[in-house]
Amino acid sequence: MLLQLTPAFITFLLTVIFAPLLIMTLKKLKLTQPIRVELPQDHQEKKGTPLMLGSVFFVGIFVALYFTTSPVMLFLVATFILFSFIGFLDDFWKASKQDPGGVSGKTKLKFQFAFTILLLYVGIDLFNIDTSIRVTESFNIVFPYIIYLILITLFIVGTANAINFTDGMDGLLGMVAIPTYFFFFVITEYTEVKVFCLVMIATILGFLIYNLYPAKAFMGDTGSLAIGGTLSFLAIIENVEILIPILFIIYLAEQLSVIIQVAYFKRTKKKLFRFTPIHYHYGIKYGWSENIIVTVFAMVSWAACGICLVYYELFM
Repeated sequence: MLLQLTPAFITFLLTVIFAPLLIMTLKKLKLTQPIRVELPQDHQEKKGTPLMLGSVFFVGIFVALYFTTSPVMLFLVATFILFSFIGFLDDFWKASKQDPGGVSGKTKLKFQFAFTILLLYVGIDLFNIDTSIRVTESFNIVFPYIIYLILITLFIVGTANAINFTDGMDGLLGMVAIPTYFFFFVITEYTEVKVFCLVMIATILGFLIYNLYPAKAFMGDTGSLAIGGTLSFLAIIENVEILIPILFIIYLAEQLSVIIQVAYFKRTKKKLFRFTPIHYHYGIKYGWSENIIVTVFAMVSWAACGICLVYYELFM
């Protein structure tokens, strides 16, 4: 246990030290967040806040690699780096051109599908992933190989983007992601996965010191897509896909709110929600502050983690 906590402790300290230096650098380079014009005034006031503080998560990645360079850790690090690269391209475009739209959605999806297929090719052998989805200890749903690969690829890309949607308020994704990483830390039998999850929790905690409301800098897709990619692959590695509707409930609600809003508007020319992703709806319609929204969403994520841990221990 001490071996697992040591890299997490070092990561937290280094994140706290390096984050202010990164914030100053981002300010000097004028890599700041452009704000969508349709967002309310309190969000417009955040214009000029440094973007890409999620880059500080690489502190944790370097620490994890220092302690172990096993194939399992290298796979997790590769997943983080590849998805972070996609996010960096998007963030750099947004910040340098002050374009809230960033890189086109098609371009990002092409990268995500390519990297996901590559990682699956490596991960299936590394983790002995079969073509089944475990429901209970004695009951699996088995799919034909090609069908399984298609479903899992769509699942990874879809959930990675759902998690990315959650990064829309100060501290929101960080607070929601911590219990999700904690779930995988508890259930995994891989020591490297335990270390990786603790390191991610530690670096997110250090990051949150500068990202909680009012944020001194934003995570950006550099961090959020990396979190999305690693959490999605952890679900495959641990074969807990059946738990995703509960474990990822916040992320899925964020993504589904956007899908439902678009479909409803196309059909009726009216909006079902005041604004999407759904976290904006609570602020605009009910007047919830960002701190209240983040707290409530984090509590839901912890509750989902608890429910999934109970199910896992009883049935899986």
